[in-house]
Parts: sequence; structure tokens; C-alpha cells
Amino acid sequence: MTTVTSPLAGEAIGLANVPDPVFSGAMVGPGTAIKPNPGPGEAVSPVDGTIVSMHPHAFVVLDDQGHGVLTHLGIDTVQLNGEGFELLVEKGDTVKRGQPVIKWNPTAVEAAGKSSICPIVALEAAPEQLSEVADAGQLAAGDTLFQWQ
Repeated sequence: MTTVTSPLAGEAIGLANVPDPVFSGAMVGPGTAIKPNPGPGEAVSPVDGTIVSMHPHAFVVLDDQGHGVLTHLGIDTVQLNGEGFELLVEKGDTVKRGQPVIKWNPTAVEAAGKSSICPIVALEAAPEQLSEVADAGQLAAGDTLFQWQ
């Protein structure tokens, strides 16, 4: 079983509340979403593993059980072309849970006209493989988001 922890501080709101049908419909996979606290901050790795996909607005960490966890920083933030995001690791790097991966500012994302809501998704998972999914309440970075069987 993989414990997936929050990559950032904020309010858990669940995938159904993401303003993007691909995420809210769980087409990418099951998981949850976080409305991040305002101001500059860091997104940290939600699991121990290897960075297998790295973009300014999103990253995937693959753990030793083959579970890929996507952290997507905001909605439609790909349109910002990396502006306001600072990569702290590279594709292929090994990371530890809680290690900073990207510096960004949710307030600046919103000022650019994008949503700062962050889906955290269990890639290629079935909904029944997840348990204890956090979909409400305040979270600190490192708090448990869900268990992946």
C-alpha cells in the first residue's frame, strides 16, 4: 500500500470540485484536489520515488510499487508557459516524500486568470483502490491525502 501525502498546504476540496471536466470526471484517475493557501510556496513530493514527468505546472512521481502520482499545479496553467514556476528537480531524479519539487505562487496564478486548484491523482488506478481520501478540511503539506492499495 502507498500512502500519498499532500504536496502543499491548503483546503481539500475533492476532484468533483475541480473546474476542469478531465479532472472532475476522474478521467485521468481518482484522487482529490487542494485549494492551496495564498502566497508563494513550494509543492513537495507526495511519495518517495522517481520523477518520471516534469513540467513547470505539473509533475509525476513513480514509487517503488509502480504507483504514479500526478500533482497538477492549477488549472490551465500550461498556458502560462512556465512563468511563475521554478523547477527544483529534474526528470529522472529520485525524491523523498516532502522534498520540494517546484516553487510557485497560487496568488500569481489567480492574478493571471487561472484557477489555483491542484488535482492530485493516482494515475492508472481504479477508484476502489483508494481509501481514506481527504476531500474536505485544511491540510498541511505532508498530511495524508489517501491510501492506494
